[in-house]
Amino acid sequence: MNVLVTGGAGYIGSHTIVELLNYGYEVVMVDNFSNSKREVIDHIKEITNREFTFYEGDVSDEAFMEKVFTENKIECVIHFAGYKAVGESVEKPILYYRNNLNSTLVLCDVMKNHNCKKLVFSSSATVYGKPKELPIKEDFPLSTTNPYGTTKLMIEKILEDIYHSDHEWDIVILRYFNPIGAHESGLIGEDPNGIPNNLMPYIVKVATHELECLNVFGNDYDTPDGTGVRDYIHVVDLAKGHIKACEKLFQHKGLGIYNLGTGIGYSVLDLIHAFEKVNQVTVNYKIVERRPGDIDACYADPTSALEELGWKAEKNIDDMCRDAYHFAIEQNNMLR
Repeated sequence: MNVLVTGGAGYIGSHTIVELLNYGYEVVMVDNFSNSKREVIDHIKEITNREFTFYEGDVSDEAFMEKVFTENKIECVIHFAGYKAVGESVEKPILYYRNNLNSTLVLCDVMKNHNCKKLVFSSSATVYGKPKELPIKEDFPLSTTNPYGTTKLMIEKILEDIYHSDHEWDIVILRYFNPIGAHESGLIGEDPNGIPNNLMPYIVKVATHELECLNVFGNDYDTPDGTGVRDYIHVVDLAKGHIKACEKLFQHKGLGIYNLGTGIGYSVLDLIHAFEKVNQVTVNYKIVERRPGDIDACYADPTSALEELGWKAEKNIDDMCRDAYHFAIEQNNMLR
């Protein structure tokens, strides 16, 4: 089966391509390297000992996407491409709306033109806004607290409308919680350009002395230690969820929405302390003002993913911290 992966050189995309290749899928990757690195392509091939097709370009470019679909018999699409930093989205909302919405609209239009109507969409737990209770179920009310989350929610609505207009579509929407960690090989992981927006790569850069100190945004949240609580999930577990989603698409089940998380909430300080313990390092941090758009706590009820996709997270917080640090050490060794 030929699967197109947009944003495939990115953090989650690259790990998902590894799993797709390991499961025997044929893969076409599209990426413009706006927040990823070219060497990821070679690292995926090294891990899997498999070849795949790659196109460099922007999913918002309709002529480019027509070329990709014309030159390949695409049967299914996993759509990762999009900007993803909460803080940046608050500062640059127009950029986020233009990029994330336009790329999805172009993709769906081209898919329709080529009668490819099976799509897995990379959504986010941010669509739940500030939940009134925990854990979070898929049928909870939806709202958002930042433009990044709003783009995800708007795209979900677009996909629902596409499905209701044409029931030949099969769509799985995956609402991720907080992916961290890296592939156990140490060859691929979360390696953002510039100053990290996400917590784990920031912890790693402080632990490896690339940055002096970690900013912890707020210690007055309504949580056990005052810092924000999130459902951290190992990126390899998350990637395997996409394999299950692809299998679901070919059962012709229409539209499905699933949380991908562990169901366990850890605070920022929990994560820092676990990282220090597992890797025997010190992470310097300081408490600073809250970050716009953040909420107190967010963790999943992943029951539906288990019951309907047959998926469950298997790796724990120690695995996440160990693999993230191993990736950083391997990257530093490659640069020497």
